[in-house]
Amino acid sequence: MTAMERLNSSLGKWLPEQRLVLRSADTTRCVRLRPVTQLAGLGGITLVFGWTLVASSFLVIDTLNLGGSRDQMLRAQSAFEERLNELQQERDARAAEALAAQNRFAVALDQVSQMQTQLLSSEVRRREMEAGMTSVQANLRTAQAGLEQAAPLSDEPAAPADRSDEFSVALDILSDELRSAADQRAEAVQDAQEARLAAQELQVERDQILARNDEILNQLESAVTVSVAPLDNVFRSVGMNPDEVLRTIRQGYSGQGGPLTPMSYSTRGDAALSQGETKARQIIVTLDQMNTYRIAMEKLPLAMPVKQSFRYTSGFGRRWGRMHEGIDLAGPVGTPIHSTGDGVVTFAGRNGAYGNLIKIQHELGTETRYAHLNRIHVKVGQRVSQGDRIGDMGNTGRSTGPHLHYEVRMNGRAVDPMSFIKAADNVQ
Repeated sequence: MTAMERLNSSLGKWLPEQRLVLRSADTTRCVRLRPVTQLAGLGGITLVFGWTLVASSFLVIDTLNLGGSRDQMLRAQSAFEERLNELQQERDARAAEALAAQNRFAVALDQVSQMQTQLLSSEVRRREMEAGMTSVQANLRTAQAGLEQAAPLSDEPAAPADRSDEFSVALDILSDELRSAADQRAEAVQDAQEARLAAQELQVERDQILARNDEILNQLESAVTVSVAPLDNVFRSVGMNPDEVLRTIRQGYSGQGGPLTPMSYSTRGDAALSQGETKARQIIVTLDQMNTYRIAMEKLPLAMPVKQSFRYTSGFGRRWGRMHEGIDLAGPVGTPIHSTGDGVVTFAGRNGAYGNLIKIQHELGTETRYAHLNRIHVKVGQRVSQGDRIGDMGNTGRSTGPHLHYEVRMNGRAVDPMSFIKAADNVQ
């Protein structure tokens, strides 16, 4: 007895030999199903069933993870935009404070300059009055000596005495004027010293504001730089040149207008202000680049064509010796199919192996195709938006079961749709 016969004999207790009779109009054929054959068939069925369960569980887990990651990315994007707005508002507030401090500093400098001018004027007047006082005193002493010498020879002593009184009064007046000038000079010196202290305090305050403003600008610069890099990688991942995309978008958004206001320049600006203005302009340029990327992202077909439960049955690439230019998403007949981006319907009807087919032309040279549909809900020339229902999943054309064949083409060349779907996940 051979090993196969012994195996069949031992398995016969649980899987007895079965006979399958096949009858036709002319002949009758009997097929024997040995225990080993039955065991192999049951094993194959169990393996296929187990693989189906594992694949379905992986698909459900991936779907749940995809939804969770999208919600997390949306919350992160919202938090980042709020933080960016707060930093911009704080930067504007610090810039206004710096401008106000600069104006106060300029006013203080003007006051110091005026006080110094007054101080110099009072000093000049004081020196003139001291010189005049010295001259008057010298004249008084000369006159007094002359009077004393002439007094014994004169018969009228009252006149020289009156003359001496006049000189004394003039001397008192000059002394008062000199004392007043000295007091004014002291006040001017004190005011100038106070103005210098105020100017120094304003300078310190201005430096602090400029330092804080520079810190805010650095944070803004880091934030916008980090935000632009993923957007740049998105377009590179789908085979697009980011520079060409930016040029194309800016051509469509290049309007300008409005009255021009002459630009004023401060003659008291320093290197810190110039450096901050340069950095602020660079941040504005980067923000414009990021905003342009955002506009371009809105024009690309990045959404999922099927929002209900489905199963990936075939990817992009070589299949059965031929090129499969899209991805297959399997689901029940009638599953809603949605447009993955804004665009215009260029074809809606029957098309050979595609079956019922819809073509939508988007901007930036992209086109999407939706094949094997059961029903078509759009017509040629109709403009659709991202998320609009355009048809139902079906089994038309060359198809082995109900599914959606989804294609993305760049300038007529088929590209992997998963690169667009993954790109959408990277920027959410």
